[in-house]
Amino acid sequence: MSSRLAYTTLLVDQYDAALEFFQSALGFVVLQDEALGGGKRWVVVAPSQEGGALLLARAATPDQVAMIGKQGGGRVWLFLHTDDFERDYQHLQRHGVRFEDAPRDEAYGRVAVFVDPWGNRWDLIQPTL
Repeated sequence: MSSRLAYTTLLVDQYDAALEFFQSALGFVVLQDEALGGGKRWVVVAPSQEGGALLLARAATPDQVAMIGKQGGGRVWLFLHTDDFERDYQHLQRHGVRFEDAPRDEAYGRVAVFVDPWGNRWDLIQPTL
């Protein structure tokens, strides 16, 4: 059997605000944005055409709304790899992305934790080769 993990669902409050953040601040591309009826959309974004992607899901129930920004249980749970840490770090800062701490060097690479507009914690990482 050949398989791969295609999408990770990320709960958001509004599709268009989420698209603005992912396209402008993170430089992601929109792979799909299709109306499904009843205000629901199938919205998939990714750093590029290849690799992992996020399915942006508008929270529709009180339980889902309560989980926006908390899907990782307070831990970093999204990892954005880059081939040029300084370039992307500066780009994110110019777009108002909040970093929790200064960049640091770890055994696995250069890293800094940032928070998206919903409270999800991400690692920006330039892996050590």
